[in-house]
Amino acid sequence: MTELFLLWYQQVPHVNLDAASYGWLQRNSASHANPDCVVPLGTTRSSKERVIATASMSKRRQQSGDQTVVRKRILEAAFAAFMKSGYATASTLEIATSARVSKRELYALVGNKQKMLIACIRERAKRLEVPAHLPAPRDRESLARVLASFGTKLVREVSDPTVIGVFRLAIAEAVHAPEVARALDSTGREASRAALRKIMAQAQASGLLTGHPAELAGQFAGLLWRDLMVSLLLGVAKRPKPRESARRARDAAAAFLQLHPLQNDAPAT
Repeated sequence: MTELFLLWYQQVPHVNLDAASYGWLQRNSASHANPDCVVPLGTTRSSKERVIATASMSKRRQQSGDQTVVRKRILEAAFAAFMKSGYATASTLEIATSARVSKRELYALVGNKQKMLIACIRERAKRLEVPAHLPAPRDRESLARVLASFGTKLVREVSDPTVIGVFRLAIAEAVHAPEVARALDSTGREASRAALRKIMAQAQASGLLTGHPAELAGQFAGLLWRDLMVSLLLGVAKRPKPRESARRARDAAAAFLQLHPLQNDAPAT
């Protein structure tokens, strides 16, 4: 608050307080009871209000930033507990203790276990959105590049050990806690499906593909993954290195475009 006071002191003209203003200052200071908001003598009423409002806003911003940090810590603790104990077994007390917060604060900032799970999955699903720098395809060559670029990103993100851990958790809890699988499918997997549908819809609008975007997206995903996901879940395959992911994505894009040639590119019968 020292810097705030100095900035205010340099900008606001100083006048002598009359008895009424001094009385207002005394009452206002008592009502706000804010030790961080020091209002110097010799200020107008509007000046006092600006200083108090600025101090309150600064405090709210600090509290918001603190809550963001605490919320992140809660989600990290929740994810670790789900991986260690399983979703059904992990308790909110265990998560709160690990995050160094009270259960009341845990519920206020995140919510119950299901909301924690969805938040954990949603944070990882953000990485599966279409990158903003990917241009809309305008020809077959650019479509191949877009598919290869997104396919590379998809393989790298989904094959991350923490993401594979979420899939294993969903499978393990499929009977006792089916909401894990539902959350993963609707929040996590849907992000990549929606991204691919968007690419296919853009290609279709440009006359580069024909067919339903959802079906086209499913075909490309099948060509991209083949049996890799099952092998990763079983632990019989290692996470592909960046070059391997890029090569897999390029091959999938080439195979996909061969299955969907333009009419003038189709072989004569």
